[in-house]
Amino acid sequence: MTRERDDLEKIEARSLAPYAQLSCASRGRQHAEEAHTYRSEYQRDRDRIVHSRAFRRLEYKTQVFLNGGGDHYRTRLTHTMEVACIARSISRSLGLNEDLAEAIALAHDLGHPPFGHAGEVMLNTLMKEHGGFDHNHQSIRVVSELELKYPEFNGLNLSWETMEGLAKNLRPGYENSSGFAVPESAAAHGSTWQPSLEAQVADLADDLAYVCHDLDDALEAGLICRDDLAEQPLWRNTLRRAQRNYSRLESERGHAYVLRCLLDMLVGDAIHTSSDAIARSGVATVADVRALQNKLITVSDELREPLLLLRRFLFNQFYHHDDIKKINERAMLCLRQLFQLIVKHPHLLSQQFNTRIKKDGLYRATCDYLACMTDRCAMKQFEEVFGNADALAVATMEQPVLFDFDNVR
Repeated sequence: MTRERDDLEKIEARSLAPYAQLSCASRGRQHAEEAHTYRSEYQRDRDRIVHSRAFRRLEYKTQVFLNGGGDHYRTRLTHTMEVACIARSISRSLGLNEDLAEAIALAHDLGHPPFGHAGEVMLNTLMKEHGGFDHNHQSIRVVSELELKYPEFNGLNLSWETMEGLAKNLRPGYENSSGFAVPESAAAHGSTWQPSLEAQVADLADDLAYVCHDLDDALEAGLICRDDLAEQPLWRNTLRRAQRNYSRLESERGHAYVLRCLLDMLVGDAIHTSSDAIARSGVATVADVRALQNKLITVSDELREPLLLLRRFLFNQFYHHDDIKKINERAMLCLRQLFQLIVKHPHLLSQQFNTRIKKDGLYRATCDYLACMTDRCAMKQFEEVFGNADALAVATMEQPVLFDFDNVR
C-alpha cells in the first residue's frame, strides 16, 4: 500500500492532539512550491536540513572538545542527533508532530561557528560594531540565505513553523531577509512570541541533551570525577537508584548507566509535567498555545533547581576547566587573526562570500565565511596563510602572536 501526502495528513489529523501543529495547516514557505506527492511539509523540511552542507559540517564542529580531540567525545553533529531523538520521544508521547519537532532539532545548531561557544564569543566580539553574532540568529541566516541549493532562491525555503522554531527569544516585529517575521500581535502575549509546542519540545530537548551528554564527556575525559558530583542532587539521587540494581559496576559501565538513568528520568519528568501543564492550561488549538504567557513544555518544579545546579556545576568545573580554557584561547586567537586578516584582504574570501560584500558589507560577509567553517578548516586556513599554526599552542589572548598582514601568502 502506498501512502501519499494526503494520506499522511489524514493520519496526522486523526492521531495528533488538537493543539499539535498539523502539516496541512502550515503557513507555508516564503517562496511558494507545489506540495510533494509523498512527503508532508515538515518531512520536506527535515530532509532539506539533513541534505544541506551546513548539516554535514556539524560533524567537524566543536561541542565542548575541539574536533579530533577524542574518538568518543560529542561533536556538534552527534549532539544534534541526540537532541532530535529526545525531541521525537517527547513529541510522540504528547501527541505532537514528531516531524516538525525533529526538523527544528536537526537545524537548531546549524549557525554554530567553529570552536563551539568560544568561537561564538569571539565572533560576537569582533562584530560588536557591526551587528554582533548569535548562533541562533545565524541558524536562521544559514537556512534562509547561505545555503545555495535551489535555482529560484537562496536558502532552504523551510516552512514558517520550522523557521519559527529556530527563532529563540525573538521579540515581536523581528523580521529577517527571508521574510520570516514574529508578528507584532505577539506583543499582547508578552515580550516574546510563544512558539508551537513542537518548538518548545526541541528547545527543552537541547537543554536535557547537553547537560547529560556534556557530563558524560567530562567524565570520559577525566576532567571531573564522581567525587566532584557528590554534592549534585540529580547525580546523587540517580546514582542511589542505579545502585539498587547494580551495586558493583566498574567505572565506565557505571557512569554510563547512571547517565542513561538520569536522561531517562529527565525526559519522563518532562513528559508528565508538560502533559499536566497542557491539561491545566485548557489549550485546544495551536492558536491557544501561542496566546499563553508561559511555555508549557518544561520539567517539574522539583527538578528545575537541581537541573540548574548541575548546569552551573558544568559551567564552573567543565566549560571553564583550565584544560578547556587553554584550548579555547587558542581557538579564539585563530578566529581573531583570520578575521582581521580577511577584513584587510577580502580576496581571501571564497567566491560565494566575496559576492555578498555588496549586499551585507565586508564585516558580515567575513563573519559568515568564518562561521561556516569547521574546526579543522579554520586551523588549516590559518596554517596555509600564516604557515605557523604551532604558534597558537603557546599564544595567549593577552600576548597574541604578531603577524604581518601585508605579506600574506
